[in-house]
Amino acid sequence: MATRIRLQRHGKKQHAFYHLVAADSKSRRDGRFIEKIGTYNPNTNPATIEIDFERALHWVKTGAEPSDTAKAILSYTGVLLKNHLDKGVAKGALTADAAQAKFDAWKADKDSKITGKSDSLSKAAEASKAAKLLAEKAANEAKAAELLAKNTPAVEEVVEEVAEEASEETTAEATEETPEAEA
Repeated sequence: MATRIRLQRHGKKQHAFYHLVAADSKSRRDGRFIEKIGTYNPNTNPATIEIDFERALHWVKTGAEPSDTAKAILSYTGVLLKNHLDKGVAKGALTADAAQAKFDAWKADKDSKITGKSDSLSKAAEASKAAKLLAEKAANEAKAAELLAKNTPAVEEVVEEVAEEASEETTAEATEETPEAEA
């Protein structure tokens, strides 16, 4: 029986979610499988990959051939590198400790890259949120200033009319007082 490691599609339309499975190569894509190895969610940024590392390594060592996408996922998680290093140990090219040290160094580097990417994405999201908030504040202040400008001329006209009436009354009183003073 030829075994393949491949993806099974799950989820809704336009929102795919995949199971990484070991299955017979003759079975259908979403059909019968031997073992579920992990999950892959491409909808998140960065994509969420959860794999049972030991079982995936077991299937790769027993000869299960991964599909192109599954091969990329297994390479991303380090399963193929671990298999390669284990083959080197079996051939005597390097020691088990050296192989483990290489794998640990690679894993630490990979983890730092992943956390760096997620940190940069979160900082970018915070920066865009702050920029949107500043733009919204500026728009609100502009609307408030426009509204204030629209409402204040009516108040100024009333004040000007009252001031004109008061000045007319004072001039009328002044003209009335001057003839009395002469008389």
